[in-house]
Amino acid sequence: MKYAPEIIFAIVVATILMGAYFFSKKAVVKRNLKKAPHKSLRQFRSGETARIIGTVECVGEPLIAPLSGRNCAHYYIHVQQHISSGKSGHWKTLIEEEVSGTFVLRDGDKCAIIKANDIKSYIVEDKKYASGFMNDPTENLKTYLKKHGHDSETYLGFNKKIRYHEGVLEPGEQTAVLGKGSWKKAYEAGLPDHYYEVLVITGNDKGKLYLSDDPDTVKKEFSV
Repeated sequence: MKYAPEIIFAIVVATILMGAYFFSKKAVVKRNLKKAPHKSLRQFRSGETARIIGTVECVGEPLIAPLSGRNCAHYYIHVQQHISSGKSGHWKTLIEEEVSGTFVLRDGDKCAIIKANDIKSYIVEDKKYASGFMNDPTENLKTYLKKHGHDSETYLGFNKKIRYHEGVLEPGEQTAVLGKGSWKKAYEAGLPDHYYEVLVITGNDKGKLYLSDDPDTVKKEFSV
């Protein structure tokens, strides 16, 4: 059976889009977290690899998210500019920034802390802003752009079409982590003594640690 060129083109585009989503950071992080067994911190033994779920608790002063001004333990920001080319266009990344403060995940009377170099994260981007034609950016957005070497206007003084996305881990928020854990004294993990003993979460056997606050990843129905 022969297909019309339009149908073949649609199939190819759909396949490319499905592949792009399947291998996107969001999909990879969620897939690994959702399929991993969940353990409470009380169940966790040193040397095991599993998914834990805990409540974010800042150690010391929290971070301030640059766009929204929220107190947080971790933030992710993605800023893109729309680039026009004839009748079409595309979004170009201007800034992609992820910053983590010192925080633990509390599960009952136990806590865990993340200590990994290769963190694969997906933070829900729940604050979104935009600027462009007849839509001036706030002073806060202008300041953030300038800090990273970008302007909100063209050399002719027109607003660029820009979108700004921000996601944070806030104190009290449920968050999931997948990695290998080892119990250590608080001072060994660089924490105040009142934490006594904490689970230090590092990368799995492949050196990767997965982190997300997506609601799908903090469900405990896979508990063991």
